[in-house]
Amino acid sequence: MELLVASAIGILTAAGLYLVQRLRTFPVIIGMSLLTYAVNVFLFASGRLTIGGPPVLGDAQIYTDPLPQALVLTSIVISFGMTAVVVMMALGAYLGADDDHVNDPARPRDTDPEGGA
Repeated sequence: MELLVASAIGILTAAGLYLVQRLRTFPVIIGMSLLTYAVNVFLFASGRLTIGGPPVLGDAQIYTDPLPQALVLTSIVISFGMTAVVVMMALGAYLGADDDHVNDPARPRDTDPEGGA
């Protein structure tokens, strides 16, 4: 079970890092989402991987730590909001420049700050 979860975290992280390094806005947004999912699974797995255990402390011998579950739930809400903000910023940049490149190619600039020749 731990090997499967660790492999999933590694694959999500690798795919997310690959997509973040692309030069288009949509793959960057998808890559950030994959990195967020990888962090969420990592936080969830940090609370011990128990199947069928109650999430509260009590008389149970095997229990699930409720703190990582609360952290992941909060992280999901925050990442959803941030993804919506980033998508709107990317859409505004695309509509303003008619291009979805993350970094613009170097533009020729004047070397003289006063504008003289």
